[in-house]
Amino acid sequence: MSSSSPRFDRGHTDDLMTFLAESPTPYHAVANAGERLEKAGFRQLDETAAWDGTSGGKYVIRGGAIIAWYVPEGADPHTPFRIIGAHTDSPNLRVKPQPDMGAYGWRQVAVETYGGTLLNTWLDRDLGLSGRLTLRDGSHRLVNVDRPLLRVPQLAIHLDRQANEGLKLDRQRHMQPIWGLGDDVHEGDLIRFVAEEAEVTAGDVAGWDLMVHALEAPAYLGRDRELLAGPRMDNLLSVHAGVAALAAVSTAGELEFIPVLAAFDHEENGSESDTGAQGPLLGGVLERSVFARGGGYEDRARAFAGTVCLSSDTGHAVHPNYAERHDPTHHPRAGGGPILKVNVNQRYATDGSGRAVFAAACEKAGVPWQTFVSNNDMPCGTTIGPITAARHGIRTVDIGVAILSMHSARELCAADDPFLLANALVSFLK
Repeated sequence: MSSSSPRFDRGHTDDLMTFLAESPTPYHAVANAGERLEKAGFRQLDETAAWDGTSGGKYVIRGGAIIAWYVPEGADPHTPFRIIGAHTDSPNLRVKPQPDMGAYGWRQVAVETYGGTLLNTWLDRDLGLSGRLTLRDGSHRLVNVDRPLLRVPQLAIHLDRQANEGLKLDRQRHMQPIWGLGDDVHEGDLIRFVAEEAEVTAGDVAGWDLMVHALEAPAYLGRDRELLAGPRMDNLLSVHAGVAALAAVSTAGELEFIPVLAAFDHEENGSESDTGAQGPLLGGVLERSVFARGGGYEDRARAFAGTVCLSSDTGHAVHPNYAERHDPTHHPRAGGGPILKVNVNQRYATDGSGRAVFAAACEKAGVPWQTFVSNNDMPCGTTIGPITAARHGIRTVDIGVAILSMHSARELCAADDPFLLANALVSFLK
């Protein structure tokens, strides 16, 4: 792909808005990713079945995670991988095992905070409910109540005169949403309601993974529509770009590497699950791909040694109202292209050789890029990057798109940055 003919433009951002709106949970996100890949000729594999070594696009879905890859015609067992890493989960409020509660004439839903949630952004906002139901036969049913159902009401300023001096929210007492009126709490009410929405019998529901989502649709902002506001950009923005890039290179002809998308769940709470980056899912899929093509341990070792992963997650643009919180010599700007994320304490996995790989991909794509480091006096966040590098011995580079309001119920980025990222990812995979 030359710099004069980028593959993606603002139409990619339009499609991102659709993807965000249709993916209120990790389970919906991977289902939608799978549908997009199916349209590009990929086929879903069953983890319990034997895999063959045929070429073409393949993917595996486990819970809220998806691993997809494309095997070029004639690929050797030791052919290295080029991996785009991302995560499907976002901080939010999730329904507890015994959800029915209430007091003083209000009916409420018991929720638990998930990840590093900006609690105040969930106040006084119309909320829906979504996730998956597990049925007694072991199957799953997605559900999305995408209409005003819940609300976490803020205390009136008359009863908290100091609210504007520093709002303090107790996760247990202050974040339980209201969904009706009544003095009696009836056990099973919420699940009966959700089962009806999913068109299943409540008695068939054996388990659930439900969460609250904000209803306001993604939207362009600003005089010139230069900004994009929406939910779950951290990190569905990267998942969407990775799906688009993988689908694009699957029709690009001869490939030097095997391109891979690895979108994990549970990054926001440490990645320690069978669908998280700490788990064996990625390594198992890559190894099975090697073995299915007739390779052995030596081929696996050679393939991993030549593999590079771009861990793509959102990062911080300089906030104009809090510029002192950022490093004084590194100023990532919205609209400036993807960011290379660096931390010498390995909160990010980038090193000099990884920087060279990323720079070359951006240069080939004609995409501008910039560098992010944390202010030395501020703790640095982390990603799946260091986990992937340490667990699999794979060279990993941390990148992403610079945004504001990270971990809010509604985040903000430049409208062009999503397609600039996608173009860089295509160049990297090729």
